[in-house]
Formats: sequence, structure tokens, C-alpha cells
Amino acid sequence: MNKKVLFICHAAMIAALYVVLTLVASSIDLASGNIQVRFSEALTILPFFTPAAIPGLAIGCLISNLITGCVPLDILFGTIATLIGALGSYALRRYKWLVPLPPILANAIIVPWVLRLGYGMSLPIPFMMLTVGAGEIISCYVLGMILLLALEKSGKALFHNQN
Repeated sequence: MNKKVLFICHAAMIAALYVVLTLVASSIDLASGNIQVRFSEALTILPFFTPAAIPGLAIGCLISNLITGCVPLDILFGTIATLIGALGSYALRRYKWLVPLPPILANAIIVPWVLRLGYGMSLPIPFMMLTVGAGEIISCYVLGMILLLALEKSGKALFHNQN
């Protein structure tokens, strides 16, 4: 199979899964606010398996933010935070236990400013960094590492060693 087509298909499937998981979290009010537990953020470990996850995660985040009614600042900078996290996860793919850290840090640093400037939340920025970071630890580290460990044996075959 053509590698470019496979790459695009993997990225599209990851984006679609990200959107669906965000909508599930949004439907139970977990996908927004100063404590966010987006199930979709568990997918940020996928760059461990494939570089196709980088555009897949960014596009999935962009689409999710567009359809869940986020403000333009959130659409832009939320997507940038996810892209930075995905690039960092890919860069750390040789260090399995560090893979979830870049999305946690990117979101903990960027999202509080989006909450302040885009949504007018008046909580102190350091406090929001802690709360957003806590939600990201649950999403990326706890759920993400469970996913990574579950996919570790089949993931390499599933993604055809695209690294």
C-alpha cells in the first residue's frame, strides 16, 4: 500500500477518534473549564507509534474545538497546544514513560491563558495551570499510558512501524 495514503488514513482515523472522544467528554461536561478531562487527550501517546498521529491529533483538536463552540482564541491556541504536545511526544518516543509529558506541559501552560483571555475566567493563572495540568495528567498520563501499554504489542503492527 502507498505509504502516503496509509499516513493520511492513519491521521484521519486518529482525528475522527479524537473528535468522537471529545464529544463524549463534552456531553458529560468534562471537556471544558479549568478542570478538563478530555478522553481524547489519551490519544496524545499515539506519536509513540506513528508520526501520522501529529497531524491527526492537531486536526482532531481543531475540529473538536470548532464543533463544541469554543471561542476563536481557544480554537487557535488549543490546537497549537495539542500540536506542540504531539510533536514533543513524537520527539520523546524512545522514552516510553516520558511520552505523555509534552501534551501535559503544553496544555498546562497555554490553556490557562486561553481561559483567562478567551473566556474571562478570573482565577489566578498559576491555579489554573495546576487544575488544567491535573486534568491533563489524568487524560494523558493515566489514560494515555493505559492505552500505550495496551497497544504496545499490537500498535507496532497496527501502524506498520512508521517511525
